[in-house]
Amino acid sequence: GSALFPNPFLLYQRLGGATSLVLNLGGLASEASQNPPVFMGKWPNTSFSHRFLTLTVLSYISFTFVLSQLSRPSLSRPLFKSITAVDNIFLLTLSFTMALGCLASNFSQVPNFKNLVCFPRGTSPSGPLFFWAYISYLSKIVEFIDTLLIILSGSMKRLSFIHGYHHSMVVIMCYICLESAQSSVPMVLVTNCVVHVVMYTYYLLCTLGMHPKWKKIVTDFQLVQFRLSFLIMAVVVFYHFTASGCSGILSWCFNGAFIVSLLYLFSTFMPRVTPPMPTSS
Repeated sequence: GSALFPNPFLLYQRLGGATSLVLNLGGLASEASQNPPVFMGKWPNTSFSHRFLTLTVLSYISFTFVLSQLSRPSLSRPLFKSITAVDNIFLLTLSFTMALGCLASNFSQVPNFKNLVCFPRGTSPSGPLFFWAYISYLSKIVEFIDTLLIILSGSMKRLSFIHGYHHSMVVIMCYICLESAQSSVPMVLVTNCVVHVVMYTYYLLCTLGMHPKWKKIVTDFQLVQFRLSFLIMAVVVFYHFTASGCSGILSWCFNGAFIVSLLYLFSTFMPRVTPPMPTSS
């Protein structure tokens, strides 16, 4: 409800006074992280949340399979490129806003490095950090549009197992991280959003026909994110067993297993892939 979002009038003022998109997004993110109503925001987990997650993932898998088998409507190339560009701009803007918002929340809410990677036991998934984590969870559902665009493009070779596996499992992972108030959310969310900014910038430039030469850099950037995730997870384990424990350690195990499986599939699939694959962790 309204308790999760900043004052609309303040946001309107900020929008009206912004002189650039970057400054505007930065102001919105800062406003969202500093505004008291966001501090009171709580992950709205209810009994329906589990059913919603299950229905969402099963629907995604089912519709992907069915649509991939049916004859697809023929879209004109300009229309398809326009739809793809809008999708890329939206996800690029959203990722940039989440990165700034979570970074601002880290500076204002996290007292030391330990708390960046290890929440105390019993931490509640509330406040600005988990506000952005919740937005990130919802954004992973929006990213299902990527699959629809692949199907509409007719490039069925791009509709690989790793694509469907990644999109379905990352939604589950984000939900579990939220439900358990998993440690390392401040670090992982920022790095993931930064990777997505780079990735969707590349996709957007390709859609606009620019064909940048740094595709391999994007892929390498994603693999660095994977390895950084392992480093963060190792630090979580260190603090968990040398201090009083970290919040969400069981979801940490699920997260670790997912990253290992995705890194294996990604490394195996990478030599055959044309565009780099989206990654989340």
